[in-house]
Formats: sequence, structure tokens, C-alpha cells
Amino acid sequence: MSEHYEPLQRRVVTVPFVLLGLVALVGLYYLGVRFVNGMGAVTNLNGGFPWGIWVVYDIVVGTALACGGYALAVTVYIFNKGKYHPLMRAALLASLLGYGLGGLGAIIDMGRWWQFYNLFLPWQMNFNSVMLEVGLCVSAYIIVLMIEFSPTVMEKFKAEALQARLNKVLFLVIALGVLLPTMHQSSLGTMLIAMGWKVHPLWQTLHLQPLLAVLTAFTMGFAIVVWEASLSSIGFRRTPETHLLSGLGKIIVGLISVYLLIRFGEIIYRGKLSLAFAGDLGSLMFVIETALFVYPLVVLLSPKGRENGRSLLWAAVSMLLAGSLYRFNAFLITMDPGQGYSYFPSFPEIMVTLGLVAIEIMVFLFVVKTFPVLPRDHQPAADAKSAA
Repeated sequence: MSEHYEPLQRRVVTVPFVLLGLVALVGLYYLGVRFVNGMGAVTNLNGGFPWGIWVVYDIVVGTALACGGYALAVTVYIFNKGKYHPLMRAALLASLLGYGLGGLGAIIDMGRWWQFYNLFLPWQMNFNSVMLEVGLCVSAYIIVLMIEFSPTVMEKFKAEALQARLNKVLFLVIALGVLLPTMHQSSLGTMLIAMGWKVHPLWQTLHLQPLLAVLTAFTMGFAIVVWEASLSSIGFRRTPETHLLSGLGKIIVGLISVYLLIRFGEIIYRGKLSLAFAGDLGSLMFVIETALFVYPLVVLLSPKGRENGRSLLWAAVSMLLAGSLYRFNAFLITMDPGQGYSYFPSFPEIMVTLGLVAIEIMVFLFVVKTFPVLPRDHQPAADAKSAA
């Protein structure tokens, strides 16, 4: 057993776990209908909206929500901030589950899903497609995350010799774990460039899209770490890790500041600021999105806000909503598909998405309760309960 990490060793099947299981079953039912009868049987997709909530959430948004491992890897291993290492395993687990969901979502959204393996066959690849790079990078990163998380499994089954061998080459895997997300997150921004006039001008920033995609991935990555650690402290009655999370709050402030400076600088420079006050759907979504970015900036600028667990949690929630809405706005909500097309996700589409998220949460709960993922809690349970 690791001296730094420990399993929670608590009952896995609880009332919330069962409720999540019911949602998962409904989602799996509709997923079965999709695979048997095709996407037309369960979705509202059409020629103008070939991408719906599955692609936008599972891949575009979901992979950004799963960037906690990526953000912490850069912080711990590139900038040598070892004090954040206790948060690493939980972040890697969430990243592995999130990217696994993204990879599964890509297969779900393929018309001929049984031919997904063509992505990995060189003679079938379209080397002019941005989506090819995204698909290959995401697939490779899932493998990297599995390797990075494997020491946790090895500790559980006491495979010390195997873990010692892995540690000798783990630095190479970590390097790939930093490179691959940078590549495919920036490529998601490049996809918006390729979509051209279909993207609303407030989100079509041309050559800055890859940079903005990476910045939002980083901010959402740090925010998800704060969110997970805060909820773990409350839900599992553990000692709050505010002393670590406050430091991440400082990083989030810097990232949001750079993001807003670039975003508004481009809008003002290109004379698009008036579109933010046009009174249409695009302007409304832009104002809401901007407010969600500004709130955590205001809260976390204050040392008092960064050192308060509740303030940190709400700032993280706002940041996650801001980054998610930025991507939903650009890829779906404000997209112009041309005349005659409209889209709103069907009930089965929504339930498939919720079902997959429920499965992700269930797996996370099972793993943290049975594997050494969370840092050892040195505070007695009674004190931890009162502190939470």
C-alpha cells in the first residue's frame, strides 16, 4: 500500500450509486436502439446539423473537462510544483474516464460505427482532415492515460517489480501525456477555422482559435481538479485540501486573464464588439459566457476568496460552465447551418449522454473506494466530518 495514497474502503453500492445506475440503464437502452436501428431512430440530427450533443459534449466539451491530468502534469512535471502531486491520481482517473467517454462518443456518432477501425489504417486515412489528427491523438492519449494510471493498479495488486520497471520509462509517457492533449485541443480550435462562415463571428477568431482552445482546456482542467477535490472532501467527509486548491486558484486567475485579454482584444481589433449588443441569440450567449468567465476571476483575485473552500468550489463550477458554454456556443448553439435547418437534441440523445456520464461517475466512485487514488487523510474521521 502506498504511504501517500489509500482507498476509501467504503460501501460501493449506495442510494446515489443505484440512482446513477438507473440513469445509466435508460441511456444504454437508447444506445442499443441507436446501434441496431441507426441514428435516425433516436436523434434529431439532419443535413445541417450532422453533429449534435453527442459529439459536442462527449468530444469537444468532455475532453476539456477531462484535462485535469493534463493541467496537473504540466504543473507538477514541467514547472516542478511537486506539492500538487497528491491531487494527481484522482485527476488522472477523471481524465482517463473523460477521454474514454470521448472516444466512445466518437464511435457512437459514426454512421457506420462498425468500421471505426478505419481510423487507424493508413490507406484509409484522410490526411487533409483536421478530425484525423483529433481522432488519432485522442486514441493515443487514452493509452497514455492508462499507462500513467497503471501504478495505482499495480499498488493495489502489489506488483512492485512491474511498477519499478515502469517507473524507469514513465518520464517518456508523461512527456507524451503533455504533448498529445496540446495537439488535439488546439486541433479542436482549428476545426472551427475550417467551418468558416458557419461559426458566429464572435467565436470565429481565425488563427487564434487553437490558442483559445488550449487556454480553455487548461482552465477547465484546473477547475475540474478543484471541483473534484472539493466534492470529495464534502461527500466523503475528508479533510479539505484548500491549502493546495488555493494555489490552483492563482493559476486559474492568470489563465482567465490571458484568455479574456486575447478574446476581447481580437473582437475589438476586428470591430465585432457591436455584435455583443445585437440583442440576438449570439449576443445573449456571449454575455452569459463572459459573465461565467468573469465571476471566478473576481472571486479568485482575492486571497480571501482563494482560501475559502466554498468560494473556490463555486468559482470552479462557474469556470467549468464558462468553458463548456464557450465550446457549445461555437460548435452548436450559435452555428449557422444555412437556411431550413434547426436542431434540438431528442430525449434519447439527452438520455444517452446522461447515461454515459452516470457510468463515468459510477466507475470513478468504485475505483476511489477500492484503489489507492485519493491522498491519505491523516485527520481523524470525526475531525474531518466537522471540517467538511
